Amino acid sequence: MSKYILETQHLTKEFRGFVAVNDVSLQVERGHIHALIGPNGAGKTTCFNLLTKFLTPTSGKIFFSDHEITHEKPAQIARRGIIRSFQISAVFPQLTVLENVRIGLQRATGLSYQFWRSDHALDHLNDQARSLLDQVDLGQFADELTINLPYGRKRALEIATTLAMEPELMLLDEPTQGMGHEDVDRVTQLIKKVSAGRTILMVEHNMSVVSRIADRITVLARGAVLAEGPYEEVSRNADVMEAYMGTTAGELEGAH
Repeated sequence: MSKYILETQHLTKEFRGFVAVNDVSLQVERGHIHALIGPNGAGKTTCFNLLTKFLTPTSGKIFFSDHEITHEKPAQIARRGIIRSFQISAVFPQLTVLENVRIGLQRATGLSYQFWRSDHALDHLNDQARSLLDQVDLGQFADELTINLPYGRKRALEIATTLAMEPELMLLDEPTQGMGHEDVDRVTQLIKKVSAGRTILMVEHNMSVVSRIADRITVLARGAVLAEGPYEEVSRNADVMEAYMGTTAGELEGAH
């Protein structure tokens, strides 16, 4: 078995002549937190959409656990264990926190959610759901309606629901976006905690978060890989500093 859980080879995506992702070869090592960063318009989200098959590459190949998955559908990708946070996020605001996680657990069994069935039909999943909530420090909110959760706690619930799908590879798309400092710290610690025994690939704009938890960083600019390596190395790269420019370059320096 390769030490890389996910690999892309010369991944390219064009939209009517515009190259959004340009010859990206990426290697994500098992058990690592790998961050994909870059200035706005760098191609990060397009790259994520290619990996989860919401977009089809113009050229190039994608491998997961040594199997080529370039032409597989999103549902096939999910069954292999690649789970993107928003795919199974807490989209039921009028259900309790516990009920949202139970739905994630039910999906993991391959059963569809059946609204006409009694709530009690899912009671056998309660203990497992509570265990997942404890992992993300939401145990005390189990019976709270999801709509009442603060934003940062909702993101923690998304992670719990992602964990319910038993991912081998978690793809987190801007997990701390729009959060205040306290929530950023909490969710950063949470990502580090749930990464034990798992692999995480994350798109993240907050360099402080990246510097604290990422084992390896790939920097994209204009759709292409600009630099790759540990944070200490990447943050001092002259090309990276130039790509970010101004205040963000200062942020790169100041996040040590």
